[in-house]
Amino acid sequence: MKSGVPADDAESAISSLSEVYNPRSLHTGQEVTLLFAPDSSLVPASGFQPPSLGFDDIGTLLGIKIQPEAGREIAAKRDSSGAFSAAEIQKQLKPVQLRSAGVIRTSLFDAAKAAGVPEKVLAEMIRAFSYDVDWQRDIQSGDRFEVLYEKLSDDEGRSRDTGKVAYAELVLSGQRLALYHYATKDGATDYFNQKGESVRKALLRTPIDGARLSSSFGRRKHPILGFNRMHKGVDFAAPKGTPVFAAGNGVVRSAGRYSNYGNYIEIRHDPEFHTAYGHLSRFAAGVRAGTRVSQGQVIGYVGATGMATGPHLHYEVIRNSKKVNPLSVNLPTGRKLQGKEFDEFLVAKAKVDSMVAGLPVEPKIASSE
Repeated sequence: MKSGVPADDAESAISSLSEVYNPRSLHTGQEVTLLFAPDSSLVPASGFQPPSLGFDDIGTLLGIKIQPEAGREIAAKRDSSGAFSAAEIQKQLKPVQLRSAGVIRTSLFDAAKAAGVPEKVLAEMIRAFSYDVDWQRDIQSGDRFEVLYEKLSDDEGRSRDTGKVAYAELVLSGQRLALYHYATKDGATDYFNQKGESVRKALLRTPIDGARLSSSFGRRKHPILGFNRMHKGVDFAAPKGTPVFAAGNGVVRSAGRYSNYGNYIEIRHDPEFHTAYGHLSRFAAGVRAGTRVSQGQVIGYVGATGMATGPHLHYEVIRNSKKVNPLSVNLPTGRKLQGKEFDEFLVAKAKVDSMVAGLPVEPKIASSE
């Protein structure tokens, strides 16, 4: 180990740790705490004598601690016999509601980061609004955002993670879009607008994260063939290997090489809607004709196969056998709360609205100019 821990000690500690946690679950960048005793006086009283390590600045390894997720700690500690034993500790985290807001000058990402919004919260906001917002065209300088979310702190008041996003709002060209996190009677959770309509649509408009719209739907000059013809989909430029998601629940109709599309997938969602994905570098494991897929499931990866000048996703929405613009077509809506359940939603919504109105905006608020 780079810290100077003898191999035997490291192996013994990790072996003990594996009794309650799989060390292979550790990911790059995750913090690991090593506990040392600089001299034998700090080792638990027993007949165990720390070995001489030959390091003046590093003592005996007493334990390893990791926190794989908020509120959960895994520790392997050396006992009085010199052996290691592991335990899992569950810590109670206290949720605190925070409200952040900002003015958008360049992008929601820049504005939210300037306002101190955690990346995990920002990612949740983007996912929730992605059904209705075209991030390339709908965002204008001067638009605004607001979000109410939980910060999870330990007993010592240290921030450990973020919890649910209770409320998120965008004001785009004067039009207000507000979303509320709500748990329905059947245990499902989702984001609903003020009318009690789920934001979740039958299809995603953009089945890829962080990509740039590089070519719109409509007539254009083909970059390879050199003449004008109809472009019956939209292109999203992204690095090779970027995951591509199924736009909705459905069954894979085809997955293989297809004409100028290169590696190509077509999914049948219902009798009315199909979607297609072209120029993929490869398919996700298990994706083949006849495979049933879920919305948001990775089905392939961006590439430049077929007739393509660079890595991108060519995405098509096919409605009643006709290719339509994915960014403007009216998509089937999701669940709509009705009756008593809608009344209960309105009560929960009123509580959130009251909380938003009563909380000050976090002091780190700033525009992204």
